[in-house]
Amino acid sequence: MEHKFFGHPRGLATLFFTEMWERFSYYGMRALLLLYMVASVEEGGLGFDEKTGGAIYGLYTMLVYLLALPGGWLADNLWGLRKTVFYGACIISVGHFLLLLPFLETFFLGLLFIVVGTGMLKPNISSLVGNLYLPHEDARRDAGYSIFFMGINIGAFLAPFITGYLGEKINWHYGFGAAGIGMVLGLIQYKLSEHLLQSKGSLPSFLAEDRQQLTKNKTIFFFAMLIIGLFVLLMMIGIIKPNPVSIARISAYVIAACAVLYFIFLLFFAALENAERKSVLTIAVFFFISVVFYMGYEQQGSSLNLFASRYTDMFIGKFEMPASWLQSVPAVSVLIFAPVFAWLWVYLSQRKLNPSTPVKLSFGLLFVSASYALMSAAALTTFGGQKAIPLWLIMTYVLQTFGEICLYPVGLSAVTKLAPKKYSAQLMGVWFMSLALGNLLAGLIAGEMDAELISVDPQVLVNLFMSIALVIFVVAVIILSINKNLMKLAPHAKQVNG
Repeated sequence: MEHKFFGHPRGLATLFFTEMWERFSYYGMRALLLLYMVASVEEGGLGFDEKTGGAIYGLYTMLVYLLALPGGWLADNLWGLRKTVFYGACIISVGHFLLLLPFLETFFLGLLFIVVGTGMLKPNISSLVGNLYLPHEDARRDAGYSIFFMGINIGAFLAPFITGYLGEKINWHYGFGAAGIGMVLGLIQYKLSEHLLQSKGSLPSFLAEDRQQLTKNKTIFFFAMLIIGLFVLLMMIGIIKPNPVSIARISAYVIAACAVLYFIFLLFFAALENAERKSVLTIAVFFFISVVFYMGYEQQGSSLNLFASRYTDMFIGKFEMPASWLQSVPAVSVLIFAPVFAWLWVYLSQRKLNPSTPVKLSFGLLFVSASYALMSAAALTTFGGQKAIPLWLIMTYVLQTFGEICLYPVGLSAVTKLAPKKYSAQLMGVWFMSLALGNLLAGLIAGEMDAELISVDPQVLVNLFMSIALVIFVVAVIILSINKNLMKLAPHAKQVNG
């Protein structure tokens, strides 16, 4: 009798634990990164100002999403899914252990390794999950991804407790090292249980006999690595001295321009049918919504983490909790509330009350807007040198989790449903560009958390949070007001469920 993993192919266990440990390493790193950069040199940090630290943080989280595109290319054209996941995990591990070293050069090199490795592992391990299921087993596919999603959030929940304590209480580099150990554990179990995947994902997409194509792909890869290696070398020896803030700002314009130009190409030059153009225009609106949403949501690891560290009373009796421990709240909130929302959408659908996709996306924006209105109130409680209670941040993270549950799976499903078949993969890549741009903007906004300026005028912090709340609220209201027009553009989007 064949053994199963909760009724699913045993290979799902391999991928579940690999992804759990990869997310452990990523979220463990994310919980410490900005705190380490802005901590003073006397405290063992890098002593960066908030603008520089926020820009680097934004670039780091942006690249995690953008490099999924070349990561997918490597799997499709060079190594296949399984080898690309393995190599990605190895590169992530090296990156974390580079962060153990107390040098600025190895810090930046470590970040580069982590984003490259994550770009290789993240999209391809998700594809491997889908490859476990044959066509006649499609009924189990969604449930399989749900189990896989649980692994992601278990890793994200556990990581800040371990890396946060080691990093904030003992030594920052120990925290980064603990994240690396997590990835190594995932790497070991992946290799030991890789046979459970059988032949799934072992070859690239093109025919293995096409040696000429393989040679071309290796040549492309070689020259890409040569250019990247030369750039890194010039930075390490100080010939190139990039300004993180300028790079972050320019990157935001470049990503936005690329997205706009791509949508213009699809709308006017791709020879689409009228119905397809309307669907593309709807996806463009959803892209904008996603950028605005993640601009607010992804400040969890940046500005909100700084608020926890600087302006929140983290004491329980005589023990002061690491600020990064609060980064576990979003993950546990997903584990608790995602099933509730899934049930809610089904319940409403059965009664023909299921909101349309634009309305659900607007709900996501409204939840995040409410969370920043809450944070502006929390900032008011810090006047006079007082500190806010942790409950403010906990409620904020819960509201933001509600928002992500409304937006992320619904938006993902909408893109797959609305995209013209010929451009479906490309539009999915563009959707992830919205997450990259949102992450980058979140990092730039975190740069406004100037400790000296806030100490002189605490109202700055209130205004910052309230401005975010108002911008997101206005976008939500606009989307709600044009909901009927969007449904006329793509009426079948109403059937997209979360």
